[in-house]
Amino acid sequence: MAQLSYREAVTEALAQEMRRDENVVFIGEDVAAAGGVFKTTVGLLEEFGPDRVRDTPISEQAILGATMGAAMTGLKPVAEIMFSDFFAVCWDIVANQIAKTRYMTDGQAELPLVIRSGNGGGVRFGAQHSQSVENWAMAVPGLKVVAPAMPADVKGLLAASIRDPDPVLFFEQKALYAAKGEVPDGEHVEPLGTASVLRSGSDVTIVALALMVPRALKAAEELEAQHGISATVVDVRSLVPLDTQTILSEVAKTGRLVTVEENPRLCGWGAEISSIVAEELFWDLDGPIVRVTTPHIPLAAADSLEDAMLPSADKIVASVRELVD
Repeated sequence: MAQLSYREAVTEALAQEMRRDENVVFIGEDVAAAGGVFKTTVGLLEEFGPDRVRDTPISEQAILGATMGAAMTGLKPVAEIMFSDFFAVCWDIVANQIAKTRYMTDGQAELPLVIRSGNGGGVRFGAQHSQSVENWAMAVPGLKVVAPAMPADVKGLLAASIRDPDPVLFFEQKALYAAKGEVPDGEHVEPLGTASVLRSGSDVTIVALALMVPRALKAAEELEAQHGISATVVDVRSLVPLDTQTILSEVAKTGRLVTVEENPRLCGWGAEISSIVAEELFWDLDGPIVRVTTPHIPLAAADSLEDAMLPSADKIVASVRELVD
C-alpha cells in the first residue's frame, strides 16, 4: 500500500490503464505539458507522448466531439472537462449523442469512453465553478455515473470506468484532491455499481457521496462519542449503476436513513434513494427518511457563506439527533 493523494490516484489510474492498453488515449485543456489545472495528469505526456496525451483548444464541444469519434473508431478515450459546470456547454453531445448512440445503432457502435471532471464546492470558486452536477448525469439513460471519495476508490473505479464498454462520467470532488489515503500497489480495479460500507452501526444508516463521505464519517464518530448514537456510513461511490442491495440491507438493519448530498435539494440523488427505500422498506423504518442537502440556491464564493450552505459534520449530527432522539 502507498499513501497517495486523491489527485495522485487519478494519475496512477490513468497511467495504469494506458500502460495496459495502447488504445487508451487522453485529451483535454492543459492536460499535457501543464499536467492539468488540478495537477492530476503530471508526467503522462513524458511517459506516453503527444499522440496519446493531447492538449485541446478551449472548447468543450470540440473535446467531446473528438472523444466520441475516437471511441466509435476503436480507441478508448478519456476526456477531461475541467469543471463539471462546463457540461452545460456540451450537454447536447453528452445527453443526445454519447448517451444514445449504442442504443440507436442496436449495439453496432460502442462508445467505451470516460469523461472526467472536477466537481463540487468547498474551494471558493463561486457559483459558476462549484456546482455538484452528478444528478444531471444520473437523469440521462445510457450514462454511467461515478463519484469516488477515497484515493483507493479513485484508482480502482477510474480503471474500471476506462475498461467499461459504455460511456462513464467520472466526477472528482475538487476539495478532496489533496486528501490522502492508502492505495493498493500494482494493478487495482474496483467494480462499478458497488457501494462501500465504511462503518457499521445499529441506530441509523448515513448514506453519502464524494465530499460528504468524510464529513459523514466525522459526524458518525461524534455521534458515538458524545451522544451514544451508533451510525452506519455507506459510501455510494456509483450512482449509475446504483447498489440498491447494499443500501437496502444496511437501512433494514438500523431502521433509519439519512442521506447526505452536496447536490441542491431539488431532485438530488438522495431523493431517488429515499424513494427506493420508502417503497422497499416502509414497514422496516422506525422514523422518517431525512435528507441533508445544499439549499436550492447557487453556491456563494465567500468562505463563511459557502461553508454555511454545504452540509457539514455538525449539520449531519444535528439531523441524526433529531431523528433518533
